[in-house]
Amino acid sequence: MLDKKALDVQVLHVAPLTSVADYLVIGTAESDRQTRAIADSIDETLSRMGQRPLSIEGTASGQWVLLDFGDVVAHIFRQDIRSHYALERLWSDAKQIPIPVDAPAPVTVVKQRIVSRKTSAQKTV
Repeated sequence: MLDKKALDVQVLHVAPLTSVADYLVIGTAESDRQTRAIADSIDETLSRMGQRPLSIEGTASGQWVLLDFGDVVAHIFRQDIRSHYALERLWSDAKQIPIPVDAPAPVTVVKQRIVSRKTSAQKTV
């Protein structure tokens, strides 16, 4: 999220409060386009690490995109929508997990495509 300039990112540990997920990750975007870009980045990064989402909702409108990875659910909101729904107030009993300022981006291994080239045999006359 942070690499796509998400604002006010919070991680809430909700496991003691619900069986829906262990963690909620909440972030804000400044536009519908940025909301979708953040969601795409999360999906792409975690998919490369072998973590496919169970569900993705809200990409059509881009106002609130939810990515469900089972134990972790990410919510990316446009600013006005986030303040309207105020998930932080709903989950105010959840412990907030600090995000280190200098947290490195997850390391992704880019798989190199192996290309074998066949050389055409030359005809001998």
